[in-house]
Amino acid sequence: MPHTPVLLDEIVSAVTTDVSGRYVDATYGGGGHSRALLGGLRPEARLLAMDRDEEAVAQARSLAKVDSRVAVECASFSHINEVTRRRGFQPITGVMMDIGISGYQLEDPDRGFSYMRDGPLDMRMDRKQGVTAAQWLNSAEEEDLAEVFRRYGEDHHAARIARAVVRRRPLARTLDLVSAIREGATGERVVRERVMGRQLHRQTLARVFQAVRMHVNDEVDQLDEGLNAAFECLDLGGRLGVISFHSIEHRMVRRRFRAWVQGDPVLRRVSIPGEPGGGARHILRNGRPSGAEIAANPRAKSAMLQVVEKCA
Repeated sequence: MPHTPVLLDEIVSAVTTDVSGRYVDATYGGGGHSRALLGGLRPEARLLAMDRDEEAVAQARSLAKVDSRVAVECASFSHINEVTRRRGFQPITGVMMDIGISGYQLEDPDRGFSYMRDGPLDMRMDRKQGVTAAQWLNSAEEEDLAEVFRRYGEDHHAARIARAVVRRRPLARTLDLVSAIREGATGERVVRERVMGRQLHRQTLARVFQAVRMHVNDEVDQLDEGLNAAFECLDLGGRLGVISFHSIEHRMVRRRFRAWVQGDPVLRRVSIPGEPGGGARHILRNGRPSGAEIAANPRAKSAMLQVVEKCA
């Protein structure tokens, strides 16, 4: 299943301020945002495509073979500052970040991201680094499991699901985790072959799988570091656009952007009325997909686009 980029026109138009500039797609994924951006740029413009997923990097390299404006780097967006500095790519005109999971990742059972497909419990964005979901689920303390399910999944069954995971260890496949979630959420022991039925609590399944993925990939800390790194290497007038899908991520981006816009709280108290308070200004605070986009791509429903511009 090809990946359908979310809020495509909105982020490209909001981030593009110079058609001859230097841009970074810090989460290349399936490349939809990059290709749309390139379509409006001049031949002298440059685009750096980054991703920590090797499959996404391979797709980006295929694009680079046919478009000389494109450079490719296999790295997390948390390293954007050091990567662009090393490549002589600073200052940057605009940065795009789509911090959701790609359709091709969900569709590949070997990645272990989807509760709808049986596959190994991996869930790593970069399969060369870190522990797999199975390794973490099989070794973590019950209290730690519950905390992750609660914090990143925001599901009220977190404690019971954590107990069920511990009872069912070792878990090796996605359906093993689905069985544990079902048992924890309903109190009913089920055989593995029954867990994909319609009677499942799909929202709970999605929340727990999301929580495990976010923890295994350290997504919250990566986002925190990535936002700072991206803003630091922007040129004056450069823009950072972020598409997020989770309430935790929405809040993180909103608070960070607000802090840049408002500036130092001590200086803000003595600022001149009407003057900008910090080193940034909001371009878009709460961009949401249209009803037509959601109908065509249900994954877009929870997406939010926020854009900020760096100022003097």
